Amino acid sequence: MSLSRRDFLKLTGGTAVAGAVATGVTTPQEASAAVPEARIKGAKETTTICPYCSVGCGIIAHTKEGKLINAEGDPAHPVNEGTLCSKGSSLYQIVNNPQRLTKPKYRAAGASEWKDVEWDWALDEIAKRVKDVRDRTFKVMSKSKIKEKQPDGTEKEIEKEFTVNRTDAIAHVGSAALDNEECYMLQKMLRSWGLVYIEHQARI
Repeated sequence: MSLSRRDFLKLTGGTAVAGAVATGVTTPQEASAAVPEARIKGAKETTTICPYCSVGCGIIAHTKEGKLINAEGDPAHPVNEGTLCSKGSSLYQIVNNPQRLTKPKYRAAGASEWKDVEWDWALDEIAKRVKDVRDRTFKVMSKSKIKEKQPDGTEKEIEKEFTVNRTDAIAHVGSAALDNEECYMLQKMLRSWGLVYIEHQARI
């Protein structure tokens, strides 16, 4: 069957008219009334930073009655200008996830199951264990071999004692989601404990 361009336009135009008559013509008022209401209407808007990596993308979080209902990129943020990667786009699921852990868990030595514990207990337990390890392994002095120049101009390897004030039993890995000020304070605290092995997530 051959169909000219004129016949094709007649056929499609007639079909469109018949469809409009059958369904009824929608007025602009009816069309605007049919638009669903935005889910963020009336929500509190808060700006924050994505917790995943060191890029520091801006996020707009919308909350209603204390619950997160939407998270999206912040177009006014100079880093991401409203865009988000796949991980940043899934931030909503971090909060609204039935499998999300809301309490710290602890498994005692020899136990086969984890149990829920309170934050106060967990933080106190961590502090006690860190202090115990530091106290047991802290070194005030340490010996090291160095080369010392002799009166005759030759070098001789000798063992010398140095003040070190350190512990080699504790290491720390930082987070790329921390800002400069938080990293500065963290460094001061860790150095005051005598830690030597201090690393950062962004470097690994």
